[in-house]
Amino acid sequence: MAGSLVPFSARHPSWFTPQRLLAIFCAINLLNYVDRGAIASNGVNGSLGTCTSSGTCTSGSGIQGEFNLNNFEDGFLSSAFMVGLLVASPIFASLSKSVNPFRLIGVGLSVWTLATAGCGFSFNFWSITICRMLGGIGEASFISFAAPFIDDNAPITQKTAWLAIFYMCMPTGYALGYVYGGLVGNHLNWRFAFWVEAILMLPFAILGFVMKPLHLKGSATVESKKALISEDIAVPEVQDTEASNVKGSAKPMKEEFSKMFSKMKCASIDSNRLSTFVEDMTALLVDKVYVVNVLGIHFSGYCAYNFVLGAYSYWGPKAIYNIYNMSDADMIFGGITVVCGIFGTLAGGYILDLMTSTIPNAFKLLSITTFIGATFCFTAFWFKNMYAFLALLSVGELLIFATQGPVNYIFLHTVKPSLRPLSMAISTVSIHIFGDVPSSPLVGVLQDTLNNWRGTSLILTSILFPAAGIWFIGTFLHSVDRFNEDGEGQVTDVDGSNTTPLLEAGVV
Repeated sequence: MAGSLVPFSARHPSWFTPQRLLAIFCAINLLNYVDRGAIASNGVNGSLGTCTSSGTCTSGSGIQGEFNLNNFEDGFLSSAFMVGLLVASPIFASLSKSVNPFRLIGVGLSVWTLATAGCGFSFNFWSITICRMLGGIGEASFISFAAPFIDDNAPITQKTAWLAIFYMCMPTGYALGYVYGGLVGNHLNWRFAFWVEAILMLPFAILGFVMKPLHLKGSATVESKKALISEDIAVPEVQDTEASNVKGSAKPMKEEFSKMFSKMKCASIDSNRLSTFVEDMTALLVDKVYVVNVLGIHFSGYCAYNFVLGAYSYWGPKAIYNIYNMSDADMIFGGITVVCGIFGTLAGGYILDLMTSTIPNAFKLLSITTFIGATFCFTAFWFKNMYAFLALLSVGELLIFATQGPVNYIFLHTVKPSLRPLSMAISTVSIHIFGDVPSSPLVGVLQDTLNNWRGTSLILTSILFPAAGIWFIGTFLHSVDRFNEDGEGQVTDVDGSNTTPLLEAGVV
């Protein structure tokens, strides 16, 4: 029914509007990145103890001080989540063909909540590392489906802007995490930062199980089809209030969990599941446009881009603290990143929509903003004056963050809708494996070798220039927007005069 015409009169208002769906996903994404920023903050990450030549020693602080970690081990903590992400991403993407994606998000966020709470109870390097690995499962479930859901339900003329709003939560969350981690770590204890995060995420994990299943364009789950049929043939009896709409569509938690894991068990032993996954992977890898345009060009540029941003996000406060002797580096760097992340990411999305959202235009915007932004950031680290550094860094970050909307627009629109979860899973795993996962420990090794934060920062920033060049090549390649290739799209009135996102039309 998703591809059929739905009369305007058949639609009914729903509590779960596209705007509220976007708000919920933004809140989850924000909290996920607050966690990353918190562990990178000086208040939570801390420092090793030091001893002077006279024999006077000071004790260390935070995670690094309590567990006595070197810079490589310290940097590895920021990348440990990749293990869970690498294993779980293709599994969740494949399960979306048999289990409703929104339920899968509930499973992943439940694991994330438990793992984050476990970080607060960790007692050595390996215990906190394992918890960080398990936390990657939560991101795997969420990041594979959130963007496709938003892409389905955003207004046609604002798709990139909506994606930009969602991805704006990444730099903003990271920056807020610096401030949050600094405050909690300095006034309470670094362990409290993780416990509070777990409490805040718990309602969203529960929501994934109790909300009425949502239909994802291109998915073929039985649960989704039932949701479509029930919406088309009957109007729910109770819709007078927002609370009753949610409650009326929910099932008992015990029944949802039992049904969820029963389906996952059946899917795991179904030999057809593996063959479906192989078929989907084959469909992507034999697609010349996808391989050249996305795997060859886009991944290369995005991996280089994420290599720099991953190291910036983890080592930024510590580098600025050491170069410019800022006692409040967490607060300053976090504040700059919040402002630049919000305005830069939103601007990138809205500008691409104004240019007309196409894949070539997205590549143009990526290459231009990354090159100019890299120039400002690279120049900033040459200045010894703190205020000149902050001014140039702010402009550079503003331009660099403008890539978030366009970059994910390419991932979503170069494949058929049914392959978007797998495409997002592959992209997420790839940019982490070749991008921000190795960057934090490698920059730690580089700093251990050079013992010069300014030199380390300049070498790191220079990697943005190849990223800009790779994206520039993408503007000359043949590309096809395949958003409507599955025959599903926006829901239209009979006379074709109105176009409405699936969720807003009641097709959920």
